[in-house]
Amino acid sequence: MDKKSLYLDNAATTYPKPPQVAQAVADYIAHVGINVNRGGYTKAYDAAESILTLRERLCDFFQGPDPRNVIFTANVTASLNFLLKGWLKPGDHIIVTSLEHNATMRPLVQLQQQGVTFDCIPPAADGLPDMAAIPGLIKANTRAISAVHASNVSGGVIDIAALGQICQQHNLKFIVDSAQSAGILPIQMQDMHIDALAFTGHKGLLGPQGIGGFILTDEMASETTPLIAGGTGSFSHLETMPELLPDRFESGTMNLPGLAGLAAALDFVEDYGIDNIHAHEQKLTKLFIDGLKGHEQISIIGESYRQRVAVISLNFLGCDNARIAWMLENEYGIMVRCGLHCAPRAHQSVGTYPEGTVRFAPGIYTTEDDMQYAIEAILKVLAEQ
Repeated sequence: MDKKSLYLDNAATTYPKPPQVAQAVADYIAHVGINVNRGGYTKAYDAAESILTLRERLCDFFQGPDPRNVIFTANVTASLNFLLKGWLKPGDHIIVTSLEHNATMRPLVQLQQQGVTFDCIPPAADGLPDMAAIPGLIKANTRAISAVHASNVSGGVIDIAALGQICQQHNLKFIVDSAQSAGILPIQMQDMHIDALAFTGHKGLLGPQGIGGFILTDEMASETTPLIAGGTGSFSHLETMPELLPDRFESGTMNLPGLAGLAAALDFVEDYGIDNIHAHEQKLTKLFIDGLKGHEQISIIGESYRQRVAVISLNFLGCDNARIAWMLENEYGIMVRCGLHCAPRAHQSVGTYPEGTVRFAPGIYTTEDDMQYAIEAILKVLAEQ
């Protein structure tokens, strides 16, 4: 096998990006370059119009309530902090799933010091949340369920439509972390009864790093305290934050080149079609799992999942996972991620805590030949142990 360079860490960030993404970022810096809401001249109005158009497109893409309810942040972590810390109050209780990323868990643990409590839905036998256990976790002060749509550890997909129904039945708000699913799986906020959706631009949406956001209902917005206060370019005579959306949550200068890149990425995703993207990644995932299942030294996490994204965690039995990951890159140029993936609860749910796993995550530009190369490399590395 000739050594090649193979990136299989698309769960961390997708790479490469569509060529038009870098071009859009460069074009904004080189040919637009100005701020929005901070200038009374044509070029500023044109730039503001392009951002409004992006809000409208994202609102349509996620079936959000209104374009003005699309709020831009730096990433999904910032978005979840805005939502959890800005909305939950002392004495509130929230339910989370067994697969949450630290983007959700660390803010909640911080909020515990302020009197917020949470319970975690226990995992079923397959590691996914046991939906039947939810009613028993609901208390008089429970206000919401917060759920990751797809696990960054196992690739397992949670039925957020079913969770949304449960929230409707019990008058709870529903918060969704779409870090691993946006741009790959369909998300309809209104049909799924989602009150707040956190998204990031640099993963399945194929945009640049440093841009993300959240979309929330008017009711959630009115009950959420902005975490950051400052200039918005509007209502400048006030020293209080505007009530108007999106201004209420968007203080300071935004990552405008990043937003231009996200708009170009959204062009690609919509033209290609998320169903086609998902089908391509599913084909690669099946090829990879089929090529490795049954090997006595390999445990494939969530091997039998019917619904999954292209995130495959392997536990190499009797071997040092970190050494296997190092050998794959050193000898075969394969870039993967080893460890707990910022999601210790998810690893506890699937039985891989504290050692973690080696995670393989193909993307839209990964080929079947790439996955076959990875399979052969893994088998060769194991033969050396």
